[in-house]
Amino acid sequence: MPALVRTLVDTGPLVAAINADDQHHAWAKEVFGRLSPPLFTCEAVLSEAQFLLQARGGNPMAVLEWVKSGVIELAFRAADEVERLLELQRAYADVPMSLADACLVRMTEQSGLSRVLTTDSDFRIYRRHRRQVIPLLAPPGI
Repeated sequence: MPALVRTLVDTGPLVAAINADDQHHAWAKEVFGRLSPPLFTCEAVLSEAQFLLQARGGNPMAVLEWVKSGVIELAFRAADEVERLLELQRAYADVPMSLADACLVRMTEQSGLSRVLTTDSDFRIYRRHRRQVIPLLAPPGI
């Protein structure tokens, strides 16, 4: 991938990197170790990650520590994108698409040179601009 590609971070890799018991922990640690900050995400992903870390083990506050330290940068304002987010969630209602996933898909539409760091196979179904495959950075088998 070209050097200017923005990496957008989904919930799964954040949880996996922080929670040593996660099945994708080793993969996530390796990937975060070789990517240059900042990586980009949205508040909905941070909220999901904190919720899952609280429920499954791990330190939920570590998510915000990554933002504070500059590893993760918030780069999306959902209030400005409500119409498109609704379109996406309606289009993928059968999946169903979470708000976090809709925000990440919209972020890929806003920045053409982007990929999603994920452990969620639903991103193989989602399309940006209704037809374009979303480049992914995912563990084998996802």
